[in-house]
Amino acid sequence: MKISDTSDSLDALLNYGHKLISLALQEGAEQAEVYGMIGRSVDIDLRRDAVELASESFHRGLGLRATVAGGVGFSSTSDMALLQYVANSAVLSARARGRDESWRSLPLPKEVVHPQGIFDPRLQEVGPEECLDAARSMLSGCRTVKEAEPVGGSVACACGTHFVINSLGMSLQEDSTHMHASLETIARGADVATGSDFNLSRCYQPSLEDVGRAAAQQARASLGGVKAESGTYDVLLKPLAVAELLDYTLLPAITADNVQKGRSSLRGRVGEKISSENLVIVDDGLLPGGLDSSAFDGEGVPSQRTVVIDEGILKGYLYDSYTAGKEGLASTGNAVRSGYTGVPGVGIRNLIVSSKEPQDLLAETKGLLVGGLIGAHTANPISGDFSVEAKNAFLIGPGEVAKPIRSLMLTGNFFELLKDIEVGKDVRAVGGIVTPTVKVRMLVVGS
Repeated sequence: MKISDTSDSLDALLNYGHKLISLALQEGAEQAEVYGMIGRSVDIDLRRDAVELASESFHRGLGLRATVAGGVGFSSTSDMALLQYVANSAVLSARARGRDESWRSLPLPKEVVHPQGIFDPRLQEVGPEECLDAARSMLSGCRTVKEAEPVGGSVACACGTHFVINSLGMSLQEDSTHMHASLETIARGADVATGSDFNLSRCYQPSLEDVGRAAAQQARASLGGVKAESGTYDVLLKPLAVAELLDYTLLPAITADNVQKGRSSLRGRVGEKISSENLVIVDDGLLPGGLDSSAFDGEGVPSQRTVVIDEGILKGYLYDSYTAGKEGLASTGNAVRSGYTGVPGVGIRNLIVSSKEPQDLLAETKGLLVGGLIGAHTANPISGDFSVEAKNAFLIGPGEVAKPIRSLMLTGNFFELLKDIEVGKDVRAVGGIVTPTVKVRMLVVGS
């Protein structure tokens, strides 16, 4: 079934959205904004080598922001019979909150550019059977590796439309698709080891054998782990490990809300050198095929490419309309939402880690290779200090066979590591973070 076949089509939902704005203005709102979503998803859950659950779901809903005398209120619903209640609730909430001296206005409409590669019509047509076939191909890929077997995983195919309309004349909408797949595996030999892999895409992937095979190979390669000597090592962090560490250290430090509240160690450091000269970090909401690409952000501001770090120099922070208004700046298009039930906040779109001179890191490094991390969420987002467990780690050296490590703790300060970081070539998208393997030097390792 297509989205257009549901009882509440996109046109109907848009009409409800315009009605909701009118109701909010009638209730006394000075400005009103509606964020709406309608979509369909097919989800397959795997347990061991069998399908545990296959489901198809539809969703649609509206979220309303209303302003009264400098106060901002919010309410949302998936029940279109409750529009009057939602309008009244948002306006009452705005009055109850009272004036926010930092509030300026909802965004005015501006021309947007639609990024390429974010909608695949094949995913709009995919049904449970096609999604099941993709899941079975992932299991099939796992079976090609001896000693390994699947533990659990999932495949999800989704398509939908989101829109932003407001009382200032904004009216934007966009279609998008996503396909997510992941598999956890286990290998048994003299001991037991685990592995995993994933695929995140905006396009339909009919075969996921490579995902299953890679997850199984990682588990098998991790068998026979030895104990590493404590000390300091040069460490290669694979894309997943990089993304996990960035998520809890650098990302909070470059969002304007944290900077303005004094919760960022990078506050007041724009124009300073904070990393090695070969590091470039850009946030790009228009990246072709990017997992978080869109023509506009969560409040209708046009997406853009924002340079965060260039040649080691901190160039700026990421803003939504509210935080930009506090400083008399323009939003960078970084208002993000978790869905129609939440208000926008500052977040990344596609944060891209790169270098003008990427290196072949594996061929030249003697030290450790780390596939993922456990406990990255415990990192201190203000100081950058972290102590995490390495997952799927190996001792490596030029011309040497990689040796799996049984247990490993990594301790350091992310902002110090930035000063001597090298960037590889094997780029991969991990959610909203696009990164290759990176090399950090003299990281403290405990076994």
